[in-house]
Amino acid sequence: MNKYLLTAAAVVFGLSAAAQQGGALTAKDYEHAESFLAYNTMPLVYRANVMPNWLHNGKFWYRVTTPNGAEFYLVDPAKKTRSKAFDETKLATALSSAAGTTYSADKLPFMSIGYTADDKYVTFNADGKGWKYDPQANQVTADNSTTEAVKPARLTGRAARGGGNEVLSPDGKKAVFIKDYNLWVRDVANNSTTQLTTDGVKDFGYATDNAGWTHSDRPIVSWSPDSKKVATFQQDQRKSSDMYLVTTNVGRPTLKAWKYPLPGDKDITMIQRVIVDVENPKVVRFNIAPDPHRATLSDDIASSGSLDDADWKPDGTEFAFVSTSRDHKNEKFRIANAQTGVVRDVFEETVKTQYESGWGAINWRYLPASKEIIWFSERDNWGHLYLYDATTGKLKNQITKGNWIVTKLLKVDEKNRMLYFMADGREPGNPYFAHLYKIGFNGKGLTLLTPEAGNHVISFSPNEQYFVDTYSQPDVPQVSVVRDLNGKLISNLEKADISQLVATGWKAPIPVKVKAHDGTTDIYGLVFTPTKMDAGKKYPVIDYIYPGPQGGSIGNWSFGPSRNDNQALAELGFIVVAIEGTSNPLRSKSFHDMSYGNMAENTLPDQITAIKQLAAKYPIDTTKVGIWGHSGGGFATATAMFRYPDFFKVGISESGNHDNRNYEDDWGERYDGLVENSDYDAQANQNWAKNLKGKLMLVHGMMDDNVPPYNTLLVVEALEKANKSFDLVIFPNSAHGYGAYSPYMMRRRWDYFVENLLGLKPPYDYQMGKRTVGR
Repeated sequence: MNKYLLTAAAVVFGLSAAAQQGGALTAKDYEHAESFLAYNTMPLVYRANVMPNWLHNGKFWYRVTTPNGAEFYLVDPAKKTRSKAFDETKLATALSSAAGTTYSADKLPFMSIGYTADDKYVTFNADGKGWKYDPQANQVTADNSTTEAVKPARLTGRAARGGGNEVLSPDGKKAVFIKDYNLWVRDVANNSTTQLTTDGVKDFGYATDNAGWTHSDRPIVSWSPDSKKVATFQQDQRKSSDMYLVTTNVGRPTLKAWKYPLPGDKDITMIQRVIVDVENPKVVRFNIAPDPHRATLSDDIASSGSLDDADWKPDGTEFAFVSTSRDHKNEKFRIANAQTGVVRDVFEETVKTQYESGWGAINWRYLPASKEIIWFSERDNWGHLYLYDATTGKLKNQITKGNWIVTKLLKVDEKNRMLYFMADGREPGNPYFAHLYKIGFNGKGLTLLTPEAGNHVISFSPNEQYFVDTYSQPDVPQVSVVRDLNGKLISNLEKADISQLVATGWKAPIPVKVKAHDGTTDIYGLVFTPTKMDAGKKYPVIDYIYPGPQGGSIGNWSFGPSRNDNQALAELGFIVVAIEGTSNPLRSKSFHDMSYGNMAENTLPDQITAIKQLAAKYPIDTTKVGIWGHSGGGFATATAMFRYPDFFKVGISESGNHDNRNYEDDWGERYDGLVENSDYDAQANQNWAKNLKGKLMLVHGMMDDNVPPYNTLLVVEALEKANKSFDLVIFPNSAHGYGAYSPYMMRRRWDYFVENLLGLKPPYDYQMGKRTVGR
């Protein structure tokens, strides 16, 4: 509604003249900057982020926001129709009458809807009650029946989430859970439970979830497609080292201890693989040695949401999996007999640095019907798909090839021998934009299915005949359409409306391309400049950094009205940059491996040369360079301040893993190699702390069970030994993120850069959390 619209004159005033003249910023200046944070910008983006909710009959509905409230649409791809799911005003009237409470069309009290099997009634929950709406009769009645749920296209080999700490079977009739270190099953219909294993004990339990840095009480399992068995493991942590944290409170602190192996430890967590018969409780152990707690996708064996590297034969008689070596250099593709536990090694791949099976998805599949395997490899320097014979283990052919990468294998059409996958870097322009393609198993018929420039996000229908495609760029908002499997446009759905956002004075970040530190490699990034800039003035620059190597500073190349507080910081009088440096993923293997064995490089040579190049185009003052980051970005920030003290003048290092010997075993051993093969000591930040010249703030949560706080305390001690001045902010009972204290940390970050990089006094104890939309 227009009453929620802030005029440009009210918002875009830049830094107040009084602030500049008085050497201080005011609360008004901070409030202006805060108007660029997500909770103020997101509500002004309409008709974006279409999330299809697929129904049993191939139709789907979705919800979008508009200036007048939410709207719901029903789409039938087969008939190429798109219509309002219902009239919001009529429904609000009918619901008000049935519930005895007044509702309006722009504030309907629900976020999602369902449909009865005959599509006659719309079902939804409002204010904790179930309702059924008849659009023809415009009548709402109470309804406690189950609404039509979204049916995933494929549950085979993947775990569906049950309630609480349970994992639901594909048929929805059973749910497994952990009790006293053993695996149990619950009958969903009658709630009866049965114990499946009996020899689980502390630190040697079944399906237990603990990667050191992440852990929960949910079981890690992979259900067989027939819902009769689960593949899992007995996790052996009996010899693994412990990590300790203590709470801060009145009285005695509480000790928190859990298994957390470190790089170089003689003993790490191991898994003994098993198949558990759920219908007739029995444990079938694999006849192989225990595997290290490792996976092909990341350093958590459940990063996909269930047991990683798992694929069942449809009849549940065979289970395919991959064993990963401790250093991630060797992968063994194996197939187990689910009745006997006998394992057959099919083939293996060994790499010089570290193997990964994709980005955001595991890109291998077992195809028992044709006795084939789809495998992912970077053996030709680019991430591609290969076809193997599952009987002989021999390579049949390379499927995809070229100077681009497959990122996610989304659909395998075995009948037509066709693959559908996301890939980056094949189309001209930004190499990080993902597109959908299809190709035959034989490597022929490569077809681009999403031709528009931008980053594409795909959702297939349950029958896999259609898909919703939403595409955008960092500076171009979303467009959503429906296509068939040939890429043919079936229906336009939505085009994001940012007119009210733009009217406030908002502007998009600027995509840039510069050269890496080697002078030849193209690297990409975003530049955030103040919405109001003074001619002839040079601005201090702040480098927001996340060095990876599993991710980068940008994170997502789709449109977003706010990216962290980058634009908000710019509004305070800075130019902010975020650069994807070398050694990060989504490019070639050689690009990703540029700093393998030396994570302390942290893409910093790229950051420095990029800022210098950008200074030739933008009014950047390279004598006033700040840097900040969280986690790996905290590690990189301290490294920048210690190793490049003449370039980086102000840094804020949040929750950094400053010495990877003090961070969980898998991270360092994957990207640096085993301790005996890599110089971890030379990379540790505390050993360089004596070089500090500028202003450094260190930050950590003292209950951080991801990156233990001792990482930062090592740097604190080294700075004190070196007689260096620095600032320290601790959050006594916070974990890796700061939770309720995040706004406080953001305010402290703004204050630190304003005072030490801009040279102005910040407003005293400004209270973050002001909503400008709707005032």
